[in-house]
Amino acid sequence: MKKIKTILVSVYNKSVIPKMTRILNKYKVEIISTGGTKKILENQGFKVIGVENITNYPSILGGRVKTLHPKIFGGILNRDENVNDKEDLAQFNIPKIDMVLIDLYPFQETLESGADHHEIVEKIDIGGVSLIRAAAKNYQNILIVPAIDYLDSAIDLIIKKNGCTEIDDRLKFAQKAFNVTLNYETAISTYFDMKKNKDLILPKNFKQSILSSKQLRYGENPHQKGIYYGKLNDLFEQLSGKDLSYNNLLDIDSAVNLMSEFTRPSFGILKHNNACGFSSSENLMEAWERALAGDPISAFGGVLIANREISLNMAKSIHKLFFEVLIAPGFSKEALELLKIKKNRIILSKKNAKLESVSFRSVLNGVLLQQKDLITDGDNLKTVSNINASKEEMNDLIFASKICKHTKSNAIVLAKNNQLLASGCGQTSRVDALNQAILKAKCFGFKLENAVMASDAFFPFPDCVEIAHKEGVRAIIQPGGSKNDQLSIDYCNEHKMAMLFTGNRHFKH
Repeated sequence: MKKIKTILVSVYNKSVIPKMTRILNKYKVEIISTGGTKKILENQGFKVIGVENITNYPSILGGRVKTLHPKIFGGILNRDENVNDKEDLAQFNIPKIDMVLIDLYPFQETLESGADHHEIVEKIDIGGVSLIRAAAKNYQNILIVPAIDYLDSAIDLIIKKNGCTEIDDRLKFAQKAFNVTLNYETAISTYFDMKKNKDLILPKNFKQSILSSKQLRYGENPHQKGIYYGKLNDLFEQLSGKDLSYNNLLDIDSAVNLMSEFTRPSFGILKHNNACGFSSSENLMEAWERALAGDPISAFGGVLIANREISLNMAKSIHKLFFEVLIAPGFSKEALELLKIKKNRIILSKKNAKLESVSFRSVLNGVLLQQKDLITDGDNLKTVSNINASKEEMNDLIFASKICKHTKSNAIVLAKNNQLLASGCGQTSRVDALNQAILKAKCFGFKLENAVMASDAFFPFPDCVEIAHKEGVRAIIQPGGSKNDQLSIDYCNEHKMAMLFTGNRHFKH
């Protein structure tokens, strides 16, 4: 057992001071402190030794340097059993310290408040972190309380053991201390990473979002457990249906991100994160009918999304299909009543909330963070063939490229008249992706004459261009960038096809 005789207190949050009086009064602990904390304790009748009285050095640089001194760190790092340490303490008049209480500058809170860079940097604690690490390293002799969150348990421990602590107690608090400094330094490192990579900015409400969780029925499969962390209510109001599942959430995320690309009345049907039907038109009913025609088989059990209000007439048509989820910005009263007849059918009213600009993915016991693919092809197009795309073809090419961007790689999209005819997705070969799309389009009666083709990455060889041409495709949009680009361009020129380069690859793994 080791009795606590002297405590060093350096806290940003002065509200903890009244709690400390419980042990200071009861066990007549000598106090060493700094600045504002010292004044408050003295006003409460405590005798306090100022750090500057020990170091014979004032606080300097506007308070940036107060405790960083050999007499303070010597008082913390000395070892009871070490004869040389005792001699050094005596020679240099260094007081022994038995307990350290720290509350660090609120770096994370300052960051989340939207403060400017200068203010954020000023809230990087130097002395406090150093004191925590020193005291935790010397846990055999020192009790470190590294944050006010641990003060109550420390007080209870000291009172229970009559003003003393045992080495196991001190080890436990030392572990907490290094966890505090780890999280603190990680927050700072992350901030500077984001400062360097300005596009990788964490959402301001990210910390609050990950604290909001919901237990899911199961994960991707029934034998897997699943939890959703986030604030779904910020994006949707659920009007009807069962609880959202893990797979529902993945499909909804894909649907919302895809639909964010389109302003004309549009309707999409998704399965396994890919669009199996999609169309833009002059009115939503026509868009729905054309989207369904793209693949009425895969639409069964799918996730549906519209970017206009669902009317009763539309609801009557949609109601005939079995689907899991329907998302729209609004529903007429009569449409909602009809759609809610099937109790398990999930109906979501999408709020006008901005989607975050970053995405996360777990990998290899860690997390990948990246900027979302926010480029929408349109203004950046470059015609590389001798033939120019017609106005209608240009509209279809941009339409197809938007869908291709949100389709799993390797991806090929075939479209005509702002209707998805078919896509080849998730293939290991681009030729396989194209053949899959062609076969699927023919399966549902589509003729590819005068259709357009979009690819999420360049063609390493002209084989896909040749296959598409033989099926009637008249215009192609792709990123370009292959050393064999000219072979594809030459084929287009020879067969009077239009080819456009976007300059942007859209892999989606």
